[in-house]
Amino acid sequence: MDFAFTEAQQTVTGLARKLFTEHVSPATLAAAEADFPDRELWARLATTGLLGTAIPEAEGGSGHGMRELCALLVEAGAAVAPVPLWPTLVLGALPISAFGTPEQRQRWLPSVAEGRTFLTAALMEDSPHPARMETLATHHGGQWRLTGIKSCVPAAHLAARVIVPARTSDGAIGVFLLDPHTAGVSRERQTATTGEPLLRMTLSDALVEPEDVLAGPGEGDRVLTGLMERATVGVCALHLGVVERALRMTAEYTGTRHQFGRPIATFQAVSQRAADASIDVEAIRLTLWKAACALDSGQPAAKAVATAKLWACEAGHRVVSAAQHLHGGIGFDTRYPLYRSYLWSKQLELTLGSGTVHLARLGALLAEG
Repeated sequence: MDFAFTEAQQTVTGLARKLFTEHVSPATLAAAEADFPDRELWARLATTGLLGTAIPEAEGGSGHGMRELCALLVEAGAAVAPVPLWPTLVLGALPISAFGTPEQRQRWLPSVAEGRTFLTAALMEDSPHPARMETLATHHGGQWRLTGIKSCVPAAHLAARVIVPARTSDGAIGVFLLDPHTAGVSRERQTATTGEPLLRMTLSDALVEPEDVLAGPGEGDRVLTGLMERATVGVCALHLGVVERALRMTAEYTGTRHQFGRPIATFQAVSQRAADASIDVEAIRLTLWKAACALDSGQPAAKAVATAKLWACEAGHRVVSAAQHLHGGIGFDTRYPLYRSYLWSKQLELTLGSGTVHLARLGALLAEG
C-alpha cells in the first residue's frame, strides 16, 4: 500500500501549516481558553476552503476524502489549534455527506464549508463504546423522541445539530440530527483535560422531526459503524500531529540544552529515549494512513482502525512522556508549548476508548477471522 501523499494532501498540509503557524500563538491560545473557539481562525479556515476539504463539490466543498481530511487534522493537532474541526467536519459533516438525504446535505453542508455552521455528535455514555448505548428512541405520531444521557459532547454549545445514535425498544439503532436547543434537552458544562468545553446532555423526550432522521432503525448500525470508524481515525490524526510536534520540540531542546559542556542530545540515554520516541511516532503515522486509506478505498477497515487507535494511545503516551522527561522541569511550565501538547495527548488517548478498549476490540476481530 502506497502512503505517499497525493497532490491534494500536500496542498492541504501546506496551506493548513501556513495558516496555523501564522495565527496560532500563545496569546491566541490563551484567549481561546476564555472563549472557545478561535473564531478568527475558523473564519480563515473557511475562506481558504479548508473547512470544505471533505465536503462534496455539489455542496460547496472540495470533494476530497478521509486522507485529505486527516492531513488537515494532523496540522491542527501539531498546532493544538483551538477550533472544532474534529466535531464539525468528522463527527457531523462526514455522516451527513455519506448518509444524509439530498435535503439534509443541502441544508447543512454548504454552511459548514462557509464556516457559518458547527456540527457534532454525541457518541459517549457511561460505557466506553457506543454499541452499548442506553439512550432510547421512541416513535409516535410520525416523530421520534429521545431519552438518555450523553457525556463529553464536543462543541455542543456551538452546534446547530448534534448527531445522536439511540436504540429503539426492540434493540435496533437509529441515528438522529438533534437540535440541542429543542425542548427536552438540558445541558451541563463539562471541562476537558485541555480546558475545552464539553457538554453533558440529558434528553427527556427530546423531539426529532422526520426530516432530521439521518438513519432509521435497520439502517442505523451501518451509519454508526461508518461514523465511529471515521471518528476514531480522526482522533488518531490529531494525535499524530500532537506527538510529532512534541518530538520536534524535544529534538530542538536537547540539541541546544548543554550539560558538562555539550548538548544533552549527545548523551547516550537521551539519544536512545528520543530514538524510541521517533520509532513510536512513525508507527502511529503508518497505522493512521493505513486506516485512512482503507476507509477511502471502501475496504473493510475495522482491524486497521482498532490498530491505529491502539498505537496512537499506547505509543502517543510514551512519546509525550519521553518529551516531558527529556525537557526536565521546563516541560511542566504552563507557559511552555509542550505543556499543551501533553494535555492534548492525554485527552485524545482516552477519546472514543483507551488503548485497552481497542486492544480488546482488535483481539475480538482477529478471533472472528
